[in-house]
Amino acid sequence: MRFWWVNQNQTYRHEVPGGYLWSPKRNQGNRTNPFYEFMREVAPGDLVFSFCDGLIKAIGIARSYGYESPKPIEFGSVGAYWEQIGWRVDASFQELLHPIRPAAHMDQLAPKLPARYAPIQSNGRGLQSVYLTRLPDPLALALADLIGREAHNLINALRAQDQPIEPVQTGLVEWEQHQLATIATDSSLAETDRKAVILARRGQGLFRTRVMQKERRCRITGVDQLEYLRASHCKPWRDASHEERLDGDNGLLLSPDVDHLFDRGLISFEDKGKVLVSPVAHRGSLIRMGLDPDSLTNAGAFSTAQQKYLEYHRAQVFLQARLRET
Repeated sequence: MRFWWVNQNQTYRHEVPGGYLWSPKRNQGNRTNPFYEFMREVAPGDLVFSFCDGLIKAIGIARSYGYESPKPIEFGSVGAYWEQIGWRVDASFQELLHPIRPAAHMDQLAPKLPARYAPIQSNGRGLQSVYLTRLPDPLALALADLIGREAHNLINALRAQDQPIEPVQTGLVEWEQHQLATIATDSSLAETDRKAVILARRGQGLFRTRVMQKERRCRITGVDQLEYLRASHCKPWRDASHEERLDGDNGLLLSPDVDHLFDRGLISFEDKGKVLVSPVAHRGSLIRMGLDPDSLTNAGAFSTAQQKYLEYHRAQVFLQARLRET
């Protein structure tokens, strides 16, 4: 279990009762923001301290890994809401009966602030640039001590668990349902094309046929019985154009467990076939699946056309930790 701090001054009233965190992918100007990139490091079972109006008002448990999702409509939107794609983490929050004001306890907290990516200043003032940041264990436990029994009961309950089950990714389901409804009424597409694009969402139809012309087995397990394999998009169906949704080079044939991990961004591939395992993936679960990270062999090189889609998967889907200064 890891600990996080989220600043929710503008979004608290939506995110806490709604059960999620949401951030854009990048700053204005398309610049990388470390406090948005941290969304890709959260794992089910992590603990989140919610900071709003100068107070730690709630604590939450992450219920999913980070995943792509449109901006929540309740945030308010200008322009095309469905085009504003960011990162979402599903979480369950508990509002505190007795919120604490960190600024009143900086004699205890300031020495424990990290040198980089701190959630607040040493004087206790907030940092407007911070959305989500990871807390060192000593700082998180000091906050829990200040909150008292509410925090400690939740932390102890989490530590007694093995691995929380990742639920359905609510934002992703809503997004794909919107896209399916749009395709179903798109008069610019012929009926056969609409059916092909809709079937491709589940790796079926024309897309699967085209993937089977490129791939004959699961790249990781070696299973080559086609009835046991799924056609999985490298650039997700939700992000792709109609042409990309049906492109055989945008697909791999994968065993069901591998397909799930690839779709969730817990594994990916380098162009020359090295298997990448996300640092947030639960190692014990992978081993029980027969996918020990230490035993995975090279999956074989990919074609130039496939590499284009895998590059997208690594950049936009794969959950990878930031490189931090120590």
